[in-house]
Amino acid sequence: MNWTFENFKPALDNLTPQVREKAVKIAHKLMEQGGISEERAIQQAIVRAEEWFYNSEG
Repeated sequence: MNWTFENFKPALDNLTPQVREKAVKIAHKLMEQGGISEERAIQQAIVRAEEWFYNSEG
Protein backbone atom coordinates (compact mmCIF):
# COMPACT_ATOMS: atom_id res chain seq x y z
CA MET A 1 0.00 0.00 0.00
CA ASN A 2 1.22 3.48 -0.81
CA TRP A 3 0.34 6.00 1.90
CA THR A 4 0.07 9.63 0.83
CA PHE A 5 0.01 11.26 4.27
CA GLU A 6 -2.20 14.04 2.86
CA ASN A 7 -3.45 14.94 6.34
CA PHE A 8 0.12 15.82 7.28
CA LYS A 9 0.95 17.94 4.23
CA PRO A 10 1.42 21.16 6.28
CA ALA A 11 4.04 19.46 8.47
CA LEU A 12 5.83 18.12 5.40
CA ASP A 13 5.66 21.45 3.56
CA ASN A 14 7.89 23.04 6.19
CA LEU A 15 10.74 20.68 5.32
CA THR A 16 13.34 21.04 2.61
CA PRO A 17 12.61 18.86 -0.43
CA GLN A 18 15.45 16.49 0.47
CA VAL A 19 14.28 16.02 4.07
CA ARG A 20 10.62 15.76 2.97
CA GLU A 21 11.45 12.96 0.54
CA LYS A 22 13.41 11.09 3.21
CA ALA A 23 10.62 11.57 5.77
CA VAL A 24 8.01 10.13 3.41
CA LYS A 25 10.23 7.12 2.70
CA ILE A 26 10.76 6.53 6.41
CA ALA A 27 7.05 6.94 7.15
CA HIS A 28 6.19 4.41 4.44
CA LYS A 29 8.59 1.90 5.99
CA LEU A 30 7.11 2.46 9.43
CA MET A 31 3.57 1.95 8.09
CA GLU A 32 4.62 -1.24 6.30
CA GLN A 33 6.02 -2.61 9.55
CA GLY A 34 2.63 -2.00 11.15
CA GLY A 35 1.58 -1.29 14.69
CA ILE A 36 1.77 2.48 14.28
CA SER A 37 -0.72 5.16 13.28
CA GLU A 38 -0.13 7.43 10.29
CA GLU A 39 0.18 10.39 12.66
CA ARG A 40 2.87 8.72 14.77
CA ALA A 41 4.66 7.39 11.68
CA ILE A 42 4.97 10.84 10.11
CA GLN A 43 6.05 12.41 13.42
CA GLN A 44 8.80 9.85 13.88
CA ALA A 45 9.75 10.03 10.22
CA ILE A 46 10.20 13.80 10.33
CA VAL A 47 12.48 13.55 13.37
CA ARG A 48 14.53 10.75 11.80
CA ALA A 49 14.78 12.54 8.45
CA GLU A 50 15.97 15.74 10.11
CA GLU A 51 18.55 13.75 12.08
CA TRP A 52 19.65 12.04 8.87
CA PHE A 53 20.03 15.40 7.15
CA TYR A 54 22.04 16.99 9.96
CA ASN A 55 24.27 13.92 10.26
CA SER A 56 24.89 13.81 6.52
CA GLU A 57 25.82 17.50 6.45
CA GLY A 58 28.66 16.82 8.90
